[in-house]
Amino acid sequence: MKKTLFSLAIICCSFVLKAQTETILTIKPATEQVISKHIYGHFSEHLGRCIYDGFWVDENSTIPNKGRIRLDIVDALKKIKIPNLRWPGGCFADEYHWRDGIGPRNLRPKMVNTNWGGVVEDNSFGTHEFLELCEMLQTEPYIAGNVGSGTVEEMAKWVEYLNFDGVSPMTAIRKENGREKPWKVAFWGVGNESWGCGGNMTPQYYSDLYRRYATYARDYAGAPLKKIAAGANSDDYNWTETCMKNIGARMWGLTLHHYTLPTGKWNAKGSATAFDESQYFSTMQNCLKMEELVTKHSAVMDKYDPKKRVALVVDEWGIWTDVEPGTNPGFLYQQNSLRDALIAGTTLNIFNNHSDRVRMANLAQTVNVLQALVLTEKNKMILTPTYHIFDLYKVHQDAKYLPIDFVSPDYLMGDKKIPALNISASQDATGAIHISLVNLNPHQKITLNTALDGLNWKTVTGQILTSAKITDINTFNEPNKIHIVKFNGAKKNGNKLSVELPAQSVVVLELKN
Repeated sequence: MKKTLFSLAIICCSFVLKAQTETILTIKPATEQVISKHIYGHFSEHLGRCIYDGFWVDENSTIPNKGRIRLDIVDALKKIKIPNLRWPGGCFADEYHWRDGIGPRNLRPKMVNTNWGGVVEDNSFGTHEFLELCEMLQTEPYIAGNVGSGTVEEMAKWVEYLNFDGVSPMTAIRKENGREKPWKVAFWGVGNESWGCGGNMTPQYYSDLYRRYATYARDYAGAPLKKIAAGANSDDYNWTETCMKNIGARMWGLTLHHYTLPTGKWNAKGSATAFDESQYFSTMQNCLKMEELVTKHSAVMDKYDPKKRVALVVDEWGIWTDVEPGTNPGFLYQQNSLRDALIAGTTLNIFNNHSDRVRMANLAQTVNVLQALVLTEKNKMILTPTYHIFDLYKVHQDAKYLPIDFVSPDYLMGDKKIPALNISASQDATGAIHISLVNLNPHQKITLNTALDGLNWKTVTGQILTSAKITDINTFNEPNKIHIVKFNGAKKNGNKLSVELPAQSVVVLELKN
């Protein structure tokens, strides 16, 4: 008999002290819809300590590195199988001129990072260094081109430098710089946040400009481009409408940016660690807005693209809090709590459930910036609670989407309420089924009963990520305060799986025949 494997990834929490709630879950048969691995992508901008003093160490550093690329970070990211990495920005992309970052490092011109802290960068980390990092990570590069302050020629020649395998001025320079064969980079962003830091453009102007830039970003033999247009800020549906109408199939994808602000206010976003129940609730309200945004932007795209050929690319998402006290406000360094793990799980469930349209996403950002996976302090490195969510959820990458029916209990705060549970499921190539559940109630246990009719399984095992408080964090003195351990709260009752979900927890169950 063929071995069948089932897995459950379960994230739980709640604020309301009530009797335990029971939820009945029905899993529908597998569809042909695939949850693209690229939904699990990441973002590394020249911002704060993400690149310099993050991925890229000083040339005299004693931290283990290969060509100045920090190896413990590489090993951590390889473990969670990051599928793509976006670079060099962000806002930085539209002031970055790629030819300043190639050739001998001691001859590269210095530049001022006007968006992030006004620091001077020496351009020692450029195109070759980034693509070497991607090769070490075994991930696909996603390069954001400069539309805001660059030129059509500049972008066209960058594509040629990266992808052409013939005789040309750009390939000659590439070979002089030590790279014989092209990298054949597929993912290419045509600008970033063109409605804001990327040029303060109107959607009509940008969509016309995109057509011009994209025309000269050529497909070379063996290296077709997946061109991604700079899309909307949060709920700007007119931007999406205009781009779909004027660009259409000329783009592989259209971006959407949305950040979860605890207070909902940009000028006082709220602390990463010091928050009460009321602010936790408002944070989750703002996180869950992603469901509405993806649904409504997808509906606009469906009008012009009913066959869903154009991907919705959510290439900046995550929680954005006030910076840690005493740090450079332009560096966007924030801590990462159990609350942030719940945000990550919730958002990824939303993307999985909309994987017919959402086929790429990038958490902001990978190291030392915003909702980071990794924090560093000199030779020390810690993995954040968010990192562990990506470790658990990697099972969904390129798996078949499974529709689910359930009714979520409410999580109440005064006269307001949000769904306590959100769920997604998939089936991988081996037949393994994975179900991810997020419960946003930190005090209330929830019992889950799932019928698995027609499926043979005998044993269930699990893992859990939890801590005493949702404000708990990993620190350099206590790096493993929040980490994954064994879970024993799941049982087989006939053909049903019964699970008692502890408050404030992430659980992964595995069912085997």
